[in-house]
Amino acid sequence: MIRHIVFFTVSPENLEAVRAGLSILTEIPSAKRLEIGTNVKTDGFHRSIDLVVYGEFEDEAALAAYKAHPLYEESIRRVKPLREERFAADYVVEDAVTGRV
Repeated sequence: MIRHIVFFTVSPENLEAVRAGLSILTEIPSAKRLEIGTNVKTDGFHRSIDLVVYGEFEDEAALAAYKAHPLYEESIRRVKPLREERFAADYVVEDAVTGRV
C-alpha cells in the first residue's frame, strides 16, 4: 500500500475555497481512503500548514489512476491559484519503519 500525504499553506481568506477544491478529490474511486483535514496547529515548532490531504492506495497503479482522473485536474485548477505552498510525499507502507502503538 502507498500513503500519499500533501500539506498546503493557505491565506485565511482562501481557506474555505481551497478546502472545497480539495474535497472533490474524495470522489475519485481509486483511493482506498482519502481525507481532507484542517491542521489543528498543536505542533510547537511549525504551525504554517493549514490543510492536509491524506490518501491510501493499493499500489502505484492506483495512485497513478488517481492523479490521472479528471477530478484531480479539476482540483488543481481550483486550488493552485489560491494556495501558497504545497509539500507532498508518498511512501510504501510495507517499507516504513514502525513501532508499537
